[in-house]
Amino acid sequence: MNPQQQEQFEREQAGRTLPPSPAPEPAAGRVEARRVHFLSEIDRQTRARSYRPMLRPGRRWSLALGTAVAAAASIAVLSLGSGSPAAPGKVPPASAASVQLLERAALVAAAKPQTKVRAGQYTYIKTVGHTSVLSETKTGEMTLLRQDEGMEQWTSVDGSAQTLQRKNGSDTLLPGNPGQGNLNSPTYNLLDGLPTDPEALLKHISDDAEENHGAGSESTTGPHQEAFVTIGDLLRTGGPPDTTAALYRAAALIPGVDVVPDAVDAAGRHGVAVARTHDGERIEWIFDESTVRLLGERTVLVEDNAWGKAGTVVTSVALIDSGIVDEAGQTNYEEDSSGCKSGVATRKGDRCPALTSVRPA
Repeated sequence: MNPQQQEQFEREQAGRTLPPSPAPEPAAGRVEARRVHFLSEIDRQTRARSYRPMLRPGRRWSLALGTAVAAAASIAVLSLGSGSPAAPGKVPPASAASVQLLERAALVAAAKPQTKVRAGQYTYIKTVGHTSVLSETKTGEMTLLRQDEGMEQWTSVDGSAQTLQRKNGSDTLLPGNPGQGNLNSPTYNLLDGLPTDPEALLKHISDDAEENHGAGSESTTGPHQEAFVTIGDLLRTGGPPDTTAALYRAAALIPGVDVVPDAVDAAGRHGVAVARTHDGERIEWIFDESTVRLLGERTVLVEDNAWGKAGTVVTSVALIDSGIVDEAGQTNYEEDSSGCKSGVATRKGDRCPALTSVRPA
């Protein structure tokens, strides 16, 4: 199969994976230009340093594996849309199917109206799901425990106030003020200040990943996987539309990104996923097939290891709601006596007021 036939095959796969949406598909020339960039970027990085698979440390809503598991794990690459298997030790560029899906998600995100955010407001998110931990029993055996990750959280947009977290009906103020925040714990203002050019944004994220997870560090994650994890974390925090669109396009520049045609989030919603596999685990960002809205993220084992058999979902978190609210503790679900949500302006013809908050990207 020549390159043109392979490209056509991948496009047909992408079309079957994701039905047409209101957002237009990217021009063929734009996809091809990004693929050329992928190949040149891989060659450049290969010359600069050899790729060494590493295990990433624990991140919020992320699986943390032990060193014994890492020693037994190997890199697995998804086959859908990737063409022929990559040579040992070389990570292929993002597949055409994933580039197309991420571009459509970016177009949908960019089309959302920009919400004017004021100092003193809060970013609100609500999630449901679970993560897994390994615990040693009294007999010395390891057992897998599931921990609830359902919560609501309010983070000051400018970092001037403490973050409020609500779990199981109990409210907790997290220690300290976030300040400007960082890539691992961002505020809305930090997201608003990130580059919106995809290549510049990926470089900003990758520089941080290289410093903490590149060659010479003790991390086993590796900079490519860490960049993918970081972007996934940032996408769930509810940033400005232009930043969200840039994050999707930056993810399309990461080698090894592919598509999973059917994935289920922690709320039981089916969708199509953009994914990356590393050290025996596959991280999936799940999108609604019709709206291309981000539903959630999960981590699936692709190899048997101490955490379970291949196919085990060890971490799964669904994004139920997100938005900008005026006070910590305020939600998008508050209703007045008529059953309508409160605190928003009514549009002509609406039975209930329309939400003005930022919806999940």
